[in-house]
Parts: sequence; structure tokens; C-alpha cells
Amino acid sequence: MTRTALFHSALALALAFASSAAAQAPDAAQRLAREAVIVDTHIDAPGILVGHWADLGGPVPDREFDYPRAREGGLDVAFMAIYTSAARDEDGSARQLAHQQIDAVEALAARHPDRFALLTSPGDVERLREGGRVLLALGMENGGPIGDDLAELERFHQRGVRYITLAHSGNNRIADSSYTLEKRWNGLSPFGREVIAEMNRLGIMVDVSHISDAATAQAIELSRVPVIASHSALRHFTPDFERNLSDELATAIAAKGGVIQIPFGNAFVNPQAAADTQAYFRAIGEFDRRNNERAAAGEPLEDRRAFVAKWDAEHPSPPTAIDAVLDQIDHAVKLVGIDHVGIGSDFDGVDGNLPEGLKSVADFPNFIAGLQARGYSDADIRKILGGNFLRVWAQIEAGAER
Repeated sequence: MTRTALFHSALALALAFASSAAAQAPDAAQRLAREAVIVDTHIDAPGILVGHWADLGGPVPDREFDYPRAREGGLDVAFMAIYTSAARDEDGSARQLAHQQIDAVEALAARHPDRFALLTSPGDVERLREGGRVLLALGMENGGPIGDDLAELERFHQRGVRYITLAHSGNNRIADSSYTLEKRWNGLSPFGREVIAEMNRLGIMVDVSHISDAATAQAIELSRVPVIASHSALRHFTPDFERNLSDELATAIAAKGGVIQIPFGNAFVNPQAAADTQAYFRAIGEFDRRNNERAAAGEPLEDRRAFVAKWDAEHPSPPTAIDAVLDQIDHAVKLVGIDHVGIGSDFDGVDGNLPEGLKSVADFPNFIAGLQARGYSDADIRKILGGNFLRVWAQIEAGAER
């Protein structure tokens, strides 16, 4: 058997396996998953591609996104998250890593032009998804790769980046993070304000996920066009967890014409998991502070990996039902209206800590079935699955001044 024949045989087996998993969803949910345009605005595949290459054009069982399961789940547009950590920003390697991840996504699409296509405009969705291709768009998670050079925004736009999450787990040159106890800028930095203006000019979506409340409010006010939250749940269910959006900020995003993309990860939708996540960032922040003091005093450093491993062992992710995600959707719709809610799963970015029934991109029919059971019409479900986000993306693209 040739290498090509082996690949197609494995692909057929993977599709059959995925089909058996998704078949648990009612026929009506499976049909809508096939017919609707499903857009997931946050999948963390690129970082994994760079660290441990896997051919996502075929079955990769230990990942949450691959082509066979994407097709079985009905996924049409997958935003690949170009993620760089706060540590990469500090040591100056963020920009190089971001370009390496973009290279990896481009290589994946080039390797399988019949299965993937790169997407840079919402107007190209219908044309490019013909033939069952999954469209790969790019979002940058953390503005660190920009450095302090506004010209980098245009360079990344030319490479296909269409949204940028202004900060991630640490304060950076642009904005304060929701995770840090000590805020550097009390919101946006002066440079961050320039970044938002330039993103508006280029048509890059401003993403307020991960940033502080003050930074979010300022970004909404400053932006000429709608802003998005690419993967943010609502704080209504997770009190004191700043990573999730307050009702007030969610309402402001909607009033600006934007969209809130609800994630699936337990850490966002399960109150205990959210509390543990908040506590972890406080603990690791204190750990890093102690190590900085040790370094300044010339003393041996504590083992950060050992600290994290011990924390994880003592704080396992609690079992979470799919209803936790559906409850988030319900609250968001009641709060801001059906036209301002979408999905940004965070697949491959939460260490597998996901609700039952939402373990991979094959499981979108289960999500749809849950919405149908709660009385949502198919027209409204189509909006949540992707229609709302594509509308907002088109508005932001139209507002560009290039």
C-alpha cells in the first residue's frame, strides 16, 4: 500500500470513529451542524504544531482539533491562536515564535490544499469552504510580538493576523492583564492607545479577552469600530474572576456592536475551576516574586516546574457538564441579545479540561442539541455558531482605512 493510500485509509477510519462519537447527537443537531457555518474563534493548535509537529490533516487522537473531527463536527472556520507567553515577551523571543507559528499554519494548509485553506476575509468564507475544506484564520493571543513598534502590526496583518488579544497572563507594553494583582498601566498604556488606533486603521479586530477590566473599558471606548472577546465567559457565574467579563463590560461590548465568544474550558465555566485558576495566578505571582528576591540576593532559585506540578496535583479540574457552557450562552443572550454571542472554544489550550460532551471539534452537534433542547430556533443557533461573528468581522474590515 502506498503512503497516500495509507493516509486515506487512516483518514477514513478516523472519520468513522468521529462519526460514532457525534452520532449520539439527535439527527436535527447533526443536520444543522452540517448546514450552518460554524466559526470557532480560538483553537490553540499553532503552539503545539511548533513544539511537537503533528499532521492535523489526518487523525491525531491526542489533540482536540484535526481535520477528520472538524469535518464530523461541522466546523468551517477555525481561528488558529498565535500564542506567546509573557515570559517570551520579557526575553525578546515572542516575535520570532509568532512567525514560526504562522509558518506552521501555512505549512499545514499547503500540505493539504484539499482539506484546509487560509482565510483572511469574511467575504471569502463561502467560496473557500467548498469541497469540505476547513478554513484557517489567524488570531494573535498576546500583543507581545508587536514589541514597541507599530509597524509590526502591518507586517502581521500582511501575514494574515485578523485579531489581536492585547495582553495575556502578564502586563505588557500595551495593556494590563486580568490575571495580575499589580497593574502597570491602570488599563491601557499610552502605546496601547496607539495600537488600538492602528488596529482600527488596518482592520485588525481588537480582542479584549484576558485583559483587565480597566483596559477592556478603555479599549471599548477608544475603538472606532466594534471590539470582540474571542474567548471570554461571563463573571456572573464566577464571582471575582476578572478573566471573565462582568455584565457591565459585556453590555458595553454589545452596545459597541461587538460580539462575546463563549469558551468551553472548565476554568471559565465551572465556578470551582475558575476560583482555582484565579488562586493559581496569585500563587505563581507570589512564587515569581520570591524567586526574583532570591535572584537579587544571589540565592538558589526554587523549581518553578515542581511548584506548578504540585499545584496541578492538588487542584484537579472538577467534572463539568455541558450545561455549564449552555448556561453561559443563556445568560449572555438574556443580557446582550442574540446578535452579540458566539463561540471560542479554547480547544487544545486548556489541557483537556473540558465539559462532558464537548471534548473536541467533533462535538459541536452536542452543543447544538443542547441549544435546541433549551428552545433556541435554528436561525438563532446559526447566529451563535458563526453568523454574529462574521457580521462583526465584516463591519471591522469595512471600517479599515488602509
